[in-house]
Amino acid sequence: MLKKPLYKSLYLQVLIAITCGVVLGHLRPQLGVSLKPLGDGFIKLVKMLIAPIIFGTIVSGIAGMESMKKVGRVGGKALIYFEVVSTFALCIGLLTANLIRPGDGFNATPASLNTKAIDEFATKAKAQTATDFLLNMIPTTVIDAFAKGEILQVVFFSVLFGFALQALSERGKGLLLLSGIEDATKAIFGIVHIIMKVAPIGAFGAMSFTIGKFGIGSLLPMAKLMGVFYLTCVIFILVVLGTIARVAGFNIFRFLLYIREELLIVLGTSSSESALPQLMEKLERAGASSPVVGLVVPTGYSFNLDGTNIYMTVAALFIAQATNTSLTLQQQLTILGVGMLTSKGASGVTGSGFITLASTLAVVPTIPVAGMALILGVDRFMSEARSITNLIGNGVATLVVARWENELDDVKLASALRGDT
Repeated sequence: MLKKPLYKSLYLQVLIAITCGVVLGHLRPQLGVSLKPLGDGFIKLVKMLIAPIIFGTIVSGIAGMESMKKVGRVGGKALIYFEVVSTFALCIGLLTANLIRPGDGFNATPASLNTKAIDEFATKAKAQTATDFLLNMIPTTVIDAFAKGEILQVVFFSVLFGFALQALSERGKGLLLLSGIEDATKAIFGIVHIIMKVAPIGAFGAMSFTIGKFGIGSLLPMAKLMGVFYLTCVIFILVVLGTIARVAGFNIFRFLLYIREELLIVLGTSSSESALPQLMEKLERAGASSPVVGLVVPTGYSFNLDGTNIYMTVAALFIAQATNTSLTLQQQLTILGVGMLTSKGASGVTGSGFITLASTLAVVPTIPVAGMALILGVDRFMSEARSITNLIGNGVATLVVARWENELDDVKLASALRGDT
């Protein structure tokens, strides 16, 4: 099999684009900021396809399974996996923040902080109660869910539609509709391939804006916090996900190399959604069955946000330490438990983690929400690590659930991880 020339590799193109974006943003900050529309445009191009892709893959996945029992089994295993691994993520974040204590020495007080920049996030967080979250899963109308791109609402409707279509298909009806949905989904993935050709331009614009807007120098005061967060994400990926991958029969390093293009796209755009369609295609190419991929990946984007979980515990303890707020073990466990709930449904778009953090802090009144102003300037840089960890976590989860269901082709997996495909 002939491999395409190196200069045609999306991985290399995006890597060069990100590097150029960093250099331009540093040397010409104003020009870098002005290039923000390039990154926003690329993300919008991908996001316009997320809802139909989720609908098509979930409906095809559920309707394509031989029984409702199997659908329930796959979904149940996925949710159990999500909760267990998410708990590990929260606990690791809590542990590293307690051991390294990145917030010590700041001695900040709520009165000394400029809270105007976080008022919007705090207001949105107050509106997100558990009841509101559950009700928000139900769209006002089906069209509204697709128009607004609400992932959780699209997933909810798609599951119901998939169940209904599966029941029709069992009686010999609905097969023509299922075939049409599958063909339409393939066409949408064809559009994805076209859009990915401009991924380097999007990554260049987004990175130029980030560096131009916030500057590399803005990282220095918060270097310890960022170091702890990135270190925690690396430990989680290599130790927790690495161990899970080994048990499931594949090597985490080879898997990371396999999805390197998607990781760079996420790095450049700070959005895990920007790589969702590509990730789903690569997981199928790696031997995971289409029904499992179609059910697990979209669900994982709402319920399996490992990077967001790590961020919430590390950031919450950082703010407490920076404002000299002592937390009891019970309060820290409360943060962990609430973080498990508030992270559900958070999208991979930049800024959502900040809103969920505000929601989490609201349950521990002793931690001043105003302390979020300390990390606002570097949140964009931590968003990249959050999104990358979320992407890797969902990729590993899909292969693991496929393994549990005997829906993972070992020959295809080995070939893909060797780089043959």
